[in-house]
Amino acid sequence: MHAEFNNSIITLTDLEGKVIAWSSSGKIGFKGTKKSTPFAAQKATEEMIEKLRSLDTKSVHLEIWGAGLGRDSFLRTIQGTDLQIESIKDKTSFPFGGTKPKKRRRV
Repeated sequence: MHAEFNNSIITLTDLEGKVIAWSSSGKIGFKGTKKSTPFAAQKATEEMIEKLRSLDTKSVHLEIWGAGLGRDSFLRTIQGTDLQIESIKDKTSFPFGGTKPKKRRRV
């Protein structure tokens, strides 16, 4: 699950990393700033849960990237189902040092 500040993208893969299905807030029909809302992430998660049920999947491993608003909504929606969660990994990357920040604005 990629929880970005402008969209929430959920990708369903097998254990080897091959993509089986995907869903996002924009794919469902949300446009503009509405894509970044927790409600949009919840609807995208519900669509992915239906795909999991059609594939007769019982357990999942979750990997989450990003710090967007949809990540908490995604986790709450998944935990409210009958799916067994095997593991949850937070793979959000943070810069170590990185580039110099922008100059502070002086008014």
